Amino acid sequence: MTLHIPFDNTYAQLAPQFYSKQAPEPVSAPRLLAFNNDLAQLMGITPGDLPEMAEVFGGNRIPEGADPLAQLYAGHQFGNFNPQLGDGRAILLGETIGSDGKRRDIQLKGSGRTPYSRQGDGRAWLGPVLREYVVSEAMHALGIPTTRALAAVETGDPVWREGAKPGAVLTRVAASHLRVGTFQIFAARGDVAALQRLTQYAIDRHYPDAQGPMGLLRAVRDAQARLVAQWMSVGFIHGVMNTDNCAISGETIDYGPCAFMDTYNPSQVFSSIDRMGRYAYDNQPGIIVWNLAQLATALIQQLDDPQAGVEEATEIVHAMPGVIEREWLSRFAAKVGIARPQEGDMALIEDLLERMAAGQADFTNAFRALAGENASDQFLDPAAFDSWAMGWRQRLETEENPEALMRQINPAFIPRNHRIEEMIAAAVDGDMAPFERLNLVLARPFEDQPEHAELKNPPRPEEVVAATFCGT
Repeated sequence: MTLHIPFDNTYAQLAPQFYSKQAPEPVSAPRLLAFNNDLAQLMGITPGDLPEMAEVFGGNRIPEGADPLAQLYAGHQFGNFNPQLGDGRAILLGETIGSDGKRRDIQLKGSGRTPYSRQGDGRAWLGPVLREYVVSEAMHALGIPTTRALAAVETGDPVWREGAKPGAVLTRVAASHLRVGTFQIFAARGDVAALQRLTQYAIDRHYPDAQGPMGLLRAVRDAQARLVAQWMSVGFIHGVMNTDNCAISGETIDYGPCAFMDTYNPSQVFSSIDRMGRYAYDNQPGIIVWNLAQLATALIQQLDDPQAGVEEATEIVHAMPGVIEREWLSRFAAKVGIARPQEGDMALIEDLLERMAAGQADFTNAFRALAGENASDQFLDPAAFDSWAMGWRQRLETEENPEALMRQINPAFIPRNHRIEEMIAAAVDGDMAPFERLNLVLARPFEDQPEHAELKNPPRPEEVVAATFCGT
């Protein structure tokens, strides 16, 4: 059987200033490690034999209909503006329209140098590729908007990251790779025509009901508010919320130093490069508002009446904290069994979170235990939970079947940091069984799966992962 990808490309039809056309750089000995058959079927992709799949998804062969390019964008990185970034180690092969009618990008990540690589080698090593594969697919199973993983290929070439590491390429699928930074670069250059064309392209592709630049801003605000509230509800920390890592589509993108919390700590940071805690867990709502303000600044430049645009954009951005709070309350209320939040529920939830932090409770296991018998066991001082639970149980008397709601929204399994590191170490030694097991279990995060119960356990002290890394 021959690999067939039904490309239907639109981004490549934009003007040349949006990208650089180029093919991925070939690798020595591509070997297919993983292929997402379910996603491929959704996208209308017909798999081929293993050697052909390895050649295509390793970057050695351009499939028919592809129009490979590296996208251009800028971005604020830890608050500092970089006027030109772009895909320094990724190539967009093209787009498909799936059986669900949705358009998706297909991108090779780790596919070699591009004009935007700066001093980088354009490659990725096996660890970050497998991390992104597992975590992005886990996020999808949790119902959180995300890029997805179609394939992982080992290249046969070493990548130098504080020593030689096995090279790999990830095939990433996204609603698009348009970022806040994509708009920023044309605004910074004063290229109003390109900014206008990009804005209309984004509206047509993602938010066809939006009216003009401010309509797009409002739609992105609402999508990103929902997304961050969903991250918070599962204890996810993105780790590097730069504007070039903020997708217009409202999908989670760029799983670099990302992590899920074990013990609940609202100021938790994992990213090795986030030395000041800018992207800590509890800072994420504020940062996404800041990112939206940068998008607003870019969009305003194309308006005929910039002053009126400033006023409208300011109103849209200033409303975002309230939108996030409503989304947050809806999700956290469901986590404690409340389908319709009422006055006083915010205080009830915040009280629980404070007790979880003080009691060093595991974020995932403590919420999952609320639908069972032993939630107090998750706290250093069980009495701290028991005293809170008196008012909580009284509140649930007016709710219908709160246990079922809690089991639907509180996962039993997340991709825990120490399990990810174990998986990577095994894969480097040629053992893909832990990778395959994690994908199998995390595809059903809300089921108990007693045969895999040890994957729910927090790390022992010697297993704690204190820092995560970008892998670039």
